Amino acid sequence: MTTANTPQTVLITGTSSGIGLAAAVAAAEAGWQVVATMRDTGKADPLRRAAAEAGVADRIQVKRLDVVDQGSITDCFDEVLDEYGRLDAVVNNAGAGRVGTIEQGSVEDVRATMEVNFFGVVAVTRAAMPHLRASRGRVITVTSVGGVVGQPFNEAYCAAKFAVEGFMESLAPVAATVGVDVTVIEPGAVASEFVASVGVDVPALLAAAGPYAPALQAYIERTMKTFGQAQTPAEAARPVIDALTAEEPAFRVQTSDWARDFVSAKLSDLDGSAVQAVTESWMR
Repeated sequence: MTTANTPQTVLITGTSSGIGLAAAVAAAEAGWQVVATMRDTGKADPLRRAAAEAGVADRIQVKRLDVVDQGSITDCFDEVLDEYGRLDAVVNNAGAGRVGTIEQGSVEDVRATMEVNFFGVVAVTRAAMPHLRASRGRVITVTSVGGVVGQPFNEAYCAAKFAVEGFMESLAPVAATVGVDVTVIEPGAVASEFVASVGVDVPALLAAAGPYAPALQAYIERTMKTFGQAQTPAEAARPVIDALTAEEPAFRVQTSDWARDFVSAKLSDLDGSAVQAVTESWMR
């Protein structure tokens, strides 16, 4: 039952690690009731430990939500509304990386990447909108600088993130007419184990790369160095909390100076030559 003292409730997807985990803890620290969702709740122990260490375990509830399973989405939202009586914000964070080029993969691989990174966002947002209209709430989506700048060997991933950016940019003015704010958060590299984050066997990937192997080798070496010097998940999650709490949140927010510089170069590059020069250098 909703009362005047009921804390605002946010549902965050993909909270088993990384930005999602950090955002869940930070939102709870900011006073929100957090519904921390993940596809496999057996992976919730790191989140629970972080919440306990921060003293906010009582403000975080873990629930199962698989963004590519409509039944799972419906069940989760029904439970949230039954238990809390309100939903004030959704943070679309769940996603999956993919490294490779189309000749070496399949159309089915691309479809699978789109399902998680794009259609999952669409499905969760659609389920949330009636409740966010009622609360005059917010949709916050973690995209990527890869949703603005296409990057080598990230064709499927960047295509999905580009689609998310287009979807949200188009939704934002429509949602505003019914009192719902829309924000996209664009991280660059976030400190993590690169190989684990994209879920690939690098030696096997290189062995199967054929004529693309030299370029892929150079790209992977450059990217692993970048990830090793990147933002922490907590740093990248900070703009998410700012978007939750700002009186008038911006539509597009980068999480670092590097991300701002990278995105701004694309937005001012009318013929595409400047961006191509940068990304081509990653494979040499």
